[in-house]
Amino acid sequence: MSDTVLSIQDASAQMIAAGQMFEMERTTVKGIEMNVWKNAPATMAQVLGMSLNHSAKEFLIYEDQRYTFEEHYRAAATLAQRFIDLGIKKGDRITIASRNLPQWVMSFWGAILSGAVVVPLNAWWTTDELEYGLSDSGTSIAIVDEERFARISPFMDSLPELTTVIVLNDNPKKPLNLAITNSRVAVKSFEDVLGSVDPAQTPPEVPMDTDDDATMFYTSGTTGKPKGAVGTHRNALSNMMNLFFVGQRATLRYGNANLDDDGNPVQGSAMLNIPLFHATGCLATMLVNTASGGKLVLSHHFDPTLALEMIQNEKITQIGGVPAIAMQLLDHPNFADYDTSSIRSVSYGGAPPPPELVKRIRAAFPKAQPGNGYGLTETSAAVALNNGADYIAKPASCGPAVPTCEVAIVPEDFEGDEPSADLPKGPEVRGELWIKGPNVVRGYWNKQEATDKAFTKGWLHSGDIARIDEEGFIFIVDRAKDMIIRGGENVYSVIVEAAIFEHADVADCAVVGVPHPSLGEEVAAVIVLRPGRVIEGEEISRHVAQRLAKFQVPTKVIFRTEPLPRNPQGKVLKRELRDSILD
Repeated sequence: MSDTVLSIQDASAQMIAAGQMFEMERTTVKGIEMNVWKNAPATMAQVLGMSLNHSAKEFLIYEDQRYTFEEHYRAAATLAQRFIDLGIKKGDRITIASRNLPQWVMSFWGAILSGAVVVPLNAWWTTDELEYGLSDSGTSIAIVDEERFARISPFMDSLPELTTVIVLNDNPKKPLNLAITNSRVAVKSFEDVLGSVDPAQTPPEVPMDTDDDATMFYTSGTTGKPKGAVGTHRNALSNMMNLFFVGQRATLRYGNANLDDDGNPVQGSAMLNIPLFHATGCLATMLVNTASGGKLVLSHHFDPTLALEMIQNEKITQIGGVPAIAMQLLDHPNFADYDTSSIRSVSYGGAPPPPELVKRIRAAFPKAQPGNGYGLTETSAAVALNNGADYIAKPASCGPAVPTCEVAIVPEDFEGDEPSADLPKGPEVRGELWIKGPNVVRGYWNKQEATDKAFTKGWLHSGDIARIDEEGFIFIVDRAKDMIIRGGENVYSVIVEAAIFEHADVADCAVVGVPHPSLGEEVAAVIVLRPGRVIEGEEISRHVAQRLAKFQVPTKVIFRTEPLPRNPQGKVLKRELRDSILD
């Protein structure tokens, strides 16, 4: 690697130049003009075909189950034909509601190859929520594990479009209990549906187009009913290309991190510790590793001790997820006893990370590139990514937008159809972040009013308050609805949380607004301390007062012994937290 590191702008310019793999072009997609990757695959079926370039390598690892890329490909191709035999037609919905299992991944690809729209439902949902998701999506086939099967059994017959339920066995050593009487819905085991797999099986011939619907991920539902964000092949593949671009740009600037001590390439190996029903787990991790030949190591649930054992035994190179995962690993009392030298990347998103986390990552994983990102379900995962030296220099930023994404800072009182050149600009200008690009979904399933409210001429209204500095780096200031207005002053909770995280005794925290009789709202901080630490609330207030203006200092400090409530994407459920304070 050269002593002179290319700037991020120069590296990007080289990579998107005419004739290069990451060349872009301007085109119109469903009436919306946007930048697209000129050389992106046309469909996800092509991506699965690319996986055969790594046919003998291990792809999926779960406990004592191990599958190569070729074994996975043949199983997915077989499942596609089985789904068609069960009556699936192009555009029908196939739901997967299960914990992370190898069969989840096989089912996803089988559904894609059959021409269906895959609906990954939140496996943490209650019975009522699962009923809503299956009904709202109009699912024809539901693929569930045993726990989810028990939840949906009571209402299966009330779903007129549901014809078949396929049950995954997360413990193949134990027989499935599929006993159910007088149901019109066919119930089958995954093994019986798959049957014998022809070692030369190829996918059925199903016509597909880049802009066909392919996925429907439900929004996290922190407010109101979850909405099905309908994604196309182009959306998913644009996100994949965005991530490949950022990875290659880091290699161009800093050298190839995926080399062993002798300079030989190593197979990427990702610890999949976030749910596959989330866009990050599915599109940003599973899809990318399918194309690139990376190994995915799955676990029943995230446990720091088990995760450290997996890193050591499977030579994990990538850790992803939310900041809380990285913090739990680093806080493990026996961290130093495990060999974590294989780690080359520690990245996260989905929740604001404390700026000091990057320093801890650099100290604990000296060969690793730290990274932070920003994205939404509606953007098929990534909008901006910040890694390497850029992240070290600007740890509070999620990075610049990927090249195909256009972003704008829009004031609260904006009334136009789309952002224009005369909007206020500058590093101190704050407003709602709007996003346009080929990774932005087309809208919400059967919810035109919600679609019209969130999308304007292809621009997604993110609901996040942000600023963009002079180099194009995006700083997420807060969720618009989480902003606290205290005595007429705007308090952005992420800024207060970052200050609190600088206290050595704090393991986790969240800042919310609670009612105040004269100020309107006051600032409340809910804090989880590191094990064995005991401090008073006044110490936190003094600590913040040394760093921020007086109006931002918490006047109410609550300590908790249990973890903060979070949704599956790792975001703190602030409404639930606020309600618990007010009870």
